[in-house]
Amino acid sequence: MKKVIDIITDEMSKAFEAAGYDKKYARVTISNRPDLCEYQCNGAMAAKKEYGKAPIQIANEVVEGMKDSEVFESVEAVMPGFINLKVSSEYLGAYIDKMAGDENLSVEPVSEPKTVVIDYGGPNVAKPLHVGHLRSAIIGESIKRMGRRLGDHMIGDVHLGDWGLQMGLIITELQERKPELPYFDESFEGEYPEEAPFTISELEEIYPTASGKSKEDESYKEKALQATAELQAGRRGYRAIWKHIINVSVSDLKKNYQKLDVDFDLWNGESDAQPYIPPMVDKMKKDGFAYEDQGALIVDVAEETDQKEVPPCMILKSDGAALYTTTDLATIVQRRDDYKPDEILYVVDKRQEMHFIQTFRCARKTGLVDDNLKFSFLGFGTMNGKDGKPFKTREGGVMRLENLIRDINEEMFKKIVENRSVKDTDAEKTAQIVGLSAIKYGDLSNQASKDYVFDVDRFTSFEGNTGPYILYTIVRIKSIIGKFAEAGGSLDGAKIIAPAGEQEKKLMLQLARYNDALTGAYADKAPHRLCSYIYELSNDFNSFYHDNKILTEENEERKLSWLRLLSLAQRVLEDAIHVLGFDAPERM
Repeated sequence: MKKVIDIITDEMSKAFEAAGYDKKYARVTISNRPDLCEYQCNGAMAAKKEYGKAPIQIANEVVEGMKDSEVFESVEAVMPGFINLKVSSEYLGAYIDKMAGDENLSVEPVSEPKTVVIDYGGPNVAKPLHVGHLRSAIIGESIKRMGRRLGDHMIGDVHLGDWGLQMGLIITELQERKPELPYFDESFEGEYPEEAPFTISELEEIYPTASGKSKEDESYKEKALQATAELQAGRRGYRAIWKHIINVSVSDLKKNYQKLDVDFDLWNGESDAQPYIPPMVDKMKKDGFAYEDQGALIVDVAEETDQKEVPPCMILKSDGAALYTTTDLATIVQRRDDYKPDEILYVVDKRQEMHFIQTFRCARKTGLVDDNLKFSFLGFGTMNGKDGKPFKTREGGVMRLENLIRDINEEMFKKIVENRSVKDTDAEKTAQIVGLSAIKYGDLSNQASKDYVFDVDRFTSFEGNTGPYILYTIVRIKSIIGKFAEAGGSLDGAKIIAPAGEQEKKLMLQLARYNDALTGAYADKAPHRLCSYIYELSNDFNSFYHDNKILTEENEERKLSWLRLLSLAQRVLEDAIHVLGFDAPERM
């Protein structure tokens, strides 16, 4: 279905042209004065210079050509040249009825689907997920779902950190603890054990212990560096340990991401890009882009228009070792070859922006990609505690993600039990569903690039701009429709008719904007815009609900129209929250 704002713009364009003015001035926006009108056009003000006329004169001439349009209830030119618009109630009712009969809820798929690879997640193996991983996972998942909802081919990649010094550290520490294992015997030619010589809990203890030792003991660090080099060179026993580390870590990571209802199409890591590095580096040298500086191999990426210094992109260190940048460039080559994407989007901490400026420029300058491949960087701010500092445990340490989820679920469980609206047997499951909404909506409702305060009390509240409030609204609608059905009611053949009051019309106008809200949020990579939309929609529904006795309405046609309208509101809200990455329970 065509967007309401596009329909209005088309009507406005015809009127501008009929009055002898360029239709480029016919841009329509939602009114910033809803007390006066629903939509507005300020084009007459902008046309003043080109046509040498007073804006109010232009506006009056345009309005004259719109009086017979079935789309509008009123069209008015007001000083100094604004055009105020109110949509016809009959036209709006018919539009919303058609939307209610549309499986796609009026949302138009993209006309030319793109292939988009999203790099989000980025955990290191052998380490537990902590709150620092939350934003990348939540924001990336929502954008992936938005794209899929609109018809783009979205490929989510967790992009594991699985190939650096941490691997050598784990191997070194494991050898000190269990030197008898066959992985360390270079003469061993048999099959290595299928079961890992450590659990995830042991692995998560081994790494920080090894890291601490390497900072105090130079010989220990040298052993770890040597083990890393031998692993990367293909030493058989070390590769077997590395595979155990990956398998144990990924199994645990999947379990924790599942608690966030986040999933990835690809579980690739830095190691997957390694085969692409040698030919990539050779090409950069051969084409004259990469050169040696103090033993390191670098590529200049600064541009004359730079407002701040952009350092050269280091490809290899003086000892020939690859860096984070090298791996990211090789990963771009791998994605280019395997998936032929139209766009690669990185959802990462905004403090990494300079790294990605260097990486993107290097990839273009050296010809790894052409201009048809778009690079996008969505840098997010930090999640802070009430003290304004990065979120910590009460003891001051970095909080594990599973502990944050547990704390939120426990808080929601208390509130749901106090509310006594859900049976005890269902309360725990309901708490998990509502708790996830609190976490995700609490994050996504903030503009991604900004830091925000993670306030458990506020985010778990059933009132205000929170996930639980949105879910409570959906559950309220389900309850009304459920009571209607239990009494033997049916919506078969029901139609939505013209709104009878201002609150009903306001709700309809908000529903009609879903297409625009979803496509706009995806285009701008701004989940917070979709959050704002469903918060306003929830408010509009609740205002309408409080003003009308829906189930006891005596006019049967009006009653069925309202219930069909409620059903549509439920579907839109449930569709939107699913895109954002959470769902609603049956009761709360």
